[in-house]
Amino acid sequence: MAVRAIFMGTPDFAVPTLEALVAQGWDILVVTQPDKKVGRKRVLTPTPVKKAALAHGLPVLQPIKVRAREALAQLAAFAPDLLVTAAYGQLLPQALLDMPRVGAVNVHASLLPRWRGAAPIHRAIMAGDKKTGVTLMEMVRELDAGPIIAQAEVPITEQDNVDSLHDKLAHLGAEMSIQYLPQYLEGQLQIREQPTDGVTYAARLERTDEFVDFNQPSQVVYDHIRGLASWPGATTFVGGEAIKLWAVEPIGTAVRLKPGEVARVHKDVLVGCADGCLRLLELQPAGRRKMSAGDWRSGLHQASVQFEKGPGV
Repeated sequence: MAVRAIFMGTPDFAVPTLEALVAQGWDILVVTQPDKKVGRKRVLTPTPVKKAALAHGLPVLQPIKVRAREALAQLAAFAPDLLVTAAYGQLLPQALLDMPRVGAVNVHASLLPRWRGAAPIHRAIMAGDKKTGVTLMEMVRELDAGPIIAQAEVPITEQDNVDSLHDKLAHLGAEMSIQYLPQYLEGQLQIREQPTDGVTYAARLERTDEFVDFNQPSQVVYDHIRGLASWPGATTFVGGEAIKLWAVEPIGTAVRLKPGEVARVHKDVLVGCADGCLRLLELQPAGRRKMSAGDWRSGLHQASVQFEKGPGV
């Protein structure tokens, strides 16, 4: 008899794990967030998980609040053996965690207990971490605090940004689901409590997290910028107008500019930090398209340019 699994997820990160469960041949009920209006034309758009589920002909529920009585009744009627979540986006009530016959498992994009919370991929890069990974854990009411089923590490390279690391971790989560969930269902794994030492929280990104402080060392600024690409983007200002910095790269300390000073050096456009410079590659002035830093600098009719601090920086 096929395993009956409820899968709860919303963004692109969750799709490979859903695909992994489908490959197991299980009976799957998919729960995802309601469709949202997207873009300037406010087009009602399904979540990536919903698109993947419908492509496989899977049933989909989209409750506004999963804790609502009607939603819980629908899920209970499915009589699940297993509940699997991956970046679903709502806190789950205890009644739902207790519902599956075997257990409720979360696929989390960090090496717990480091980076519990909503933005573990962004925060790991922004903090300059050299490694991260994926944790499969049993779910409890406390945020990302449940016992660990399995973990796997991924190095964070100097070339990684949020996009590249996101994709690595999404596929790792899928691989781990294939490897460990069947064993979990059979009670074959040794589950361990999370350590109480080393707990950090990956708070949801706020507007002020985007603002770049070029008075910091170049490595800190570099980690900050690549930790915010491609969403929501690191932000600086020129003449009070916002500019998104999408891609930069370190060049060391051979050239010195004042923090925030932008200058063309040979063919490069550089910006000064506390201890050196970064090479600007791609940016986007407010209300305009993304462009190369060279094209942007060539279009400015002023001898010098200074990136300004954001409010509160």
